[in-house]
Amino acid sequence: MKASDKALETVPARKGKAAYVKAGEAITIINTHGTQVVDTWCFMTDNLAEFMSMEHQRSVTQSVFPAIGVPLYSNYRRPLLTLEKDTSPGRHDTILAACDIYRYQMLGCKDYHDNCTDNLAAAMTKIGLIVPETPSPLNLWMNIPFTLDGATDFCPPLSKPGDYVCLRAHHDVVVVMSTCPQDMVPINGEEMIVREVHYYVE
Repeated sequence: MKASDKALETVPARKGKAAYVKAGEAITIINTHGTQVVDTWCFMTDNLAEFMSMEHQRSVTQSVFPAIGVPLYSNYRRPLLTLEKDTSPGRHDTILAACDIYRYQMLGCKDYHDNCTDNLAAAMTKIGLIVPETPSPLNLWMNIPFTLDGATDFCPPLSKPGDYVCLRAHHDVVVVMSTCPQDMVPINGEEMIVREVHYYVE
């Protein structure tokens, strides 16, 4: 059965959504329009202080990119999820922090701007949980190339409409997704339009 045959849940543009994923289940996240970055977090259901950690991930795997078949590790250095499928070119960011109000102020925004940090907190609150902190997320489809001297850039995703990732849970976890509201640099495509994505758990 294809992803298009599933009953899909929506993460609205500029917003966040939390989903319970039990041990052995998988969550499939679909880049419906192909240009949307999705900040993604994972917390242990019975201990929110243990969460998917990009710092520990890079240390354990010795890579800045997640790879098919390789676990995504927690701050306790335990596998929480494994990337089972990825139909995109595989360029996902593990370096940058989630955007927040301070990031948009630095970019010149004078008024409140939707942001992934607030989306995480709101999504968790909606299911009755309080996030203990904002870990650096796995930024799905975020294309941040870098040079040997360490310089980085903000580039449009390399994904195409309908590309998806499938993440298999090792434990009972909460996965939180935020359709990144960044519309001041082209990480969500050259047009800088924020769009919805879809997902399902099975």
